[in-house]
Amino acid sequence: MTDTAPPRFTLDGDEVPFTPGETIIEAAARAGHWIAHLCWHPDFAPHGSCRVCQVEVDGRAVTACTTRARDGQHVVNRSATLDAMRKTLLQMLFVEGNHFCPSCEKSGNCLLQATAYEMGMEGPHFEEFYPDRPVDASHPDVLLDFNRCILCELCVRASRDVDGKHVFAIGGHGIGARLLVDSASGRLVDTDIAPGDRALEVCPVGVILPKRRGFAVPIGERRFDAQPVSAQPHPLPSTKDPRP
Repeated sequence: MTDTAPPRFTLDGDEVPFTPGETIIEAAARAGHWIAHLCWHPDFAPHGSCRVCQVEVDGRAVTACTTRARDGQHVVNRSATLDAMRKTLLQMLFVEGNHFCPSCEKSGNCLLQATAYEMGMEGPHFEEFYPDRPVDASHPDVLLDFNRCILCELCVRASRDVDGKHVFAIGGHGIGARLLVDSASGRLVDTDIAPGDRALEVCPVGVILPKRRGFAVPIGERRFDAQPVSAQPHPLPSTKDPRP
C-alpha cells in the first residue's frame, strides 16, 4: 500500500501542502510563508474584514483567510499590484484613526505598524480625519485607547468565544463604525473583564493595554524590531513580557 501525497497548491511558485479544510492563509502560515493580515488569527473563525490578506487565485482576487485551499491552485501573494493595494488599505486605516507610533506603547510590537513598514508605506497619502475618540481609563487594570482601533473584531471574538463574557461589540456602520464596551455605562470598569482574559492578548494594535506594564520590553528589543513581519509567519504578538 502506497502513501498518498497530500494535496498542494503553489504560492508565488512554491508548493504548499495542506490539509483538506484549511484556508490558504492557514496552510501558508503552517508552511512558513507569510501573507499580510490584520484581522486573521488561527484561533478564531475567519472574519475577512480588513482585506489586507487579499491574494490572486487562478487570476481571481480573494481573501486568503476565507478561501479554502484546493489542490492545484495557483496563488499569487507578493506582487506589485497586490502590495500597492495593501499599502492603500493601510494608509486608509492610519488616517481613519489616530496612530501616533513614536509615543505608542505597542510600537515595535504592532501588526499594523509592521505591515506598513513591509509594504513600504512612507506617509498617510490621504487627508487625516483626526477623529475625537476617548481613552477609557476607568478600569483598575486595563486601559482602552479607542484612537488605535482598526475594527478587526478580534477582541469581540475572543471575549465572546473564549472568555464567555461579551465585553466588546462593534456598533455603527461605515465610517461611523466603532468599538463599544458592552456595559450600561459604556465604561470598562462596569464589565467583568479580567487581566487574564484572552481578549486582552489578541489586539494586533495598541487599543487594549495592561496598566502598570508600560514599556516592560524596551523599544529596540520588541518582536518586529528583531525581524520584519514577513520573516515571522506566525500571526500575532503577545502582550505578555516574554522575558523571565
